[in-house]
Amino acid sequence: MNEVLFTPWRMSYLTGPTPSGPSSCLFCDLQGLGDAEALIVERSRHVFAVLNRYPYSNGHVMIAPYAHRGTLPELSPEERLDLMDVAARLEGAIRAEYSPHGLNAGLNLGRCAGAGVPGHLHFHLVPRWDGDTNFMTVLAETRVVPEDLGATWRRLRARLGTPEGGS
Repeated sequence: MNEVLFTPWRMSYLTGPTPSGPSSCLFCDLQGLGDAEALIVERSRHVFAVLNRYPYSNGHVMIAPYAHRGTLPELSPEERLDLMDVAARLEGAIRAEYSPHGLNAGLNLGRCAGAGVPGHLHFHLVPRWDGDTNFMTVLAETRVVPEDLGATWRRLRARLGTPEGGS
């Protein structure tokens, strides 16, 4: 049986313009947007957490410092601590809300290491489930993400205690 899997949200990514905002940095540009528009699930003193617009799975979040920094040594001790504190809070929220069997957590530092935004460090948290082999990515360069990003945003903000109308 041949089935067609539609992923219409990917078209804007594939055909959209190259970033050309004031900074041409995704994470710098997102900071000036409202939380709902930017899909920011939490803001802390030094970092913010945002849903990945093209996730590997539901609940895939990225945590980035407000400051444009590309490596861990460039972060202040306070920024590093805040990054890990927010990552821990989000891990707890993702586990409580989605019940994943595990999570991938990490940094891609530099373009050759897989960083999509190499000049602005960001930490990924990706929920995973047993049997989740990403075969669709391997076979069809497509991901199956069953939940709308708006629903994921509302669920995680509620779990984190962040008001939906926050900035």
